[in-house]
Amino acid sequence: MMNLREILADIHALEEDMLNFERRYGIRSETFYAAYVSGEEPENDSWVLDFGEWASVYRTWLIRQAEYRNEVQRIQRKAPSLAGLIRVAA
Repeated sequence: MMNLREILADIHALEEDMLNFERRYGIRSETFYAAYVSGEEPENDSWVLDFGEWASVYRTWLIRQAEYRNEVQRIQRKAPSLAGLIRVAA
């Protein structure tokens, strides 16, 4: 199981990957992903690999976001202040 700092580092790395795709294709990841999961096919064959990777990155990001929220809630049950949360993450 990842600790809070590791989850956050992973979220940041995934966000960098998503930002690169967003800049390349000119749309936000959430917009892309909604179209992708509804079955929309890439117009250009050269986009197929990128779209598969982008979808995977976005799915992993969603999972890490949930893990982050769950871990924060778990920690705050023991240390309900922001200072307590920061001490655990440090």
